[in-house]
Amino acid sequence: MSVDSDPNPPDPNPPGMTRRLVCGSLLGASALVAAPLASAQYGREARPTPPAPSPAPLLAAPAVQPPAPAAPAAATTAARAPSSEIRLALLMGNRSYPQPFDLPPIPKNLRDLEDALEQRGFAVTSALDLDLPAARRALDAFIAQAAASPPDATIFFYFSGHGVQVDASNLLLPAGLNPSAKGELLQTASVQLLSDVVKRLPPRRDGMIIAVVDACRTGLKSGEVSGLNQVEAPPGCLISFSTAAGKPAIAPAVETQNTFYTGSLVKLMSTVSDQTTFPELMQLVRSDVRETMLNHPVSAIRQLAQDPFIADHTRVRLAIEPKRAGVTAPVVNDVDEEDWLKKLEQLAWPAEVVQVCENFLEARPQSPFAPGVQVSRDGARTAVKALKRSDVRLYRPAFTLTDDMPNEQRQDLLRCGRGDKDAAARMAERFRNFGTSSASQSRYEGWMQFAVALGNGIASYELARHFRGTGQPLLASQYEARARDLGYTPPPDLDNVRK
Repeated sequence: MSVDSDPNPPDPNPPGMTRRLVCGSLLGASALVAAPLASAQYGREARPTPPAPSPAPLLAAPAVQPPAPAAPAAATTAARAPSSEIRLALLMGNRSYPQPFDLPPIPKNLRDLEDALEQRGFAVTSALDLDLPAARRALDAFIAQAAASPPDATIFFYFSGHGVQVDASNLLLPAGLNPSAKGELLQTASVQLLSDVVKRLPPRRDGMIIAVVDACRTGLKSGEVSGLNQVEAPPGCLISFSTAAGKPAIAPAVETQNTFYTGSLVKLMSTVSDQTTFPELMQLVRSDVRETMLNHPVSAIRQLAQDPFIADHTRVRLAIEPKRAGVTAPVVNDVDEEDWLKKLEQLAWPAEVVQVCENFLEARPQSPFAPGVQVSRDGARTAVKALKRSDVRLYRPAFTLTDDMPNEQRQDLLRCGRGDKDAAARMAERFRNFGTSSASQSRYEGWMQFAVALGNGIASYELARHFRGTGQPLLASQYEARARDLGYTPPPDLDNVRK
């Protein structure tokens, strides 16, 4: 879909950006970095890719590459029919930074992800090595295109390059900017993930906004936690980072391989069952990245194994395979399988979710719904462990579903039973808004403790503020420290609990 569908659009093809990859306005080809971790076993192997169009020599494909895994037959067949959904994607990637910060895998990341997204019905714009003015023009054009799309459209934003955290803000560095520059310069010369991208995209009432950041990241100050900051996803939005908040991500020093995260994303997006939803896909990618790096033959990679961060506030169930013109949506023909799936929709207590999921996977391991059930099982197992902690005072009655429960609350409660840290924090907020009774306060604290046990650093900081406000300074200090351990740095105007 062309950006110029908008009657008065920004320039849809700013210098350095076309629908296919081209060189940015800053740089031509650059030399590879001879980094210590360069290895033929690092990340995903390259797959056959046509050479990039001239004049972009740094995008040329390697001469010899092994074949990519075959896509599922269902996806291959359906790809022949046009999508009946509106799906838009902007992929921004920067390889070219001052030495020694060059990132050779980025062009391949963009090429491979573009191919995978197009197979899933996305109209993709790829932008490689843009300086800040060109990057802002690309964003403006994409945001205008998204604004002109229907409410059920799916909007996908991806960035791969260097990212840093300055004063609790997550910055995406344009090509040519030195990641080791002073924080003041980085703030004015970078794109801010939330304010410049996510919050400018029009909310999707019946669709979804997906923002993926695969960034190599470092902190700026001595003693400062490295990596990007934890964020909350706005309603209708799914955000994923290539590693845990507050942790670094690494990249190979060769241009023939993907970064670990993007390699996994491309692989699974191309091969997973069509019925898998986008949140389930991101959870599967998270597991795949962890397992791949933890079992890597290079010890340095095992020591730096990444655990991707996910913030999920989606409100619709959206499968990765779009509706196709003339293609009938799949139905569950197996009576027992349908009963299991319906039963799962009625369960919020984590132990019960685990049991039903395990029964399903044992009986139907090849079901197209198996990947999603696996995600539910793994998340419920995490929830079971969290509820066993001595510092989590939340019990089975809190997970009771009722017929008169509002739909959004019901969906959050179901997600809590599957280990969703953000849904747990949203459940807590509902009880804080109920009033100041001891019962409401106890339930608020219990849900927040559960969210913290699931890894929500923002919830930990909010709980610290709550305990400080209720005259419990020891608990406040503990949860403030826990927030930072989980990768959350409060904005300077909120970091005042000790003042």
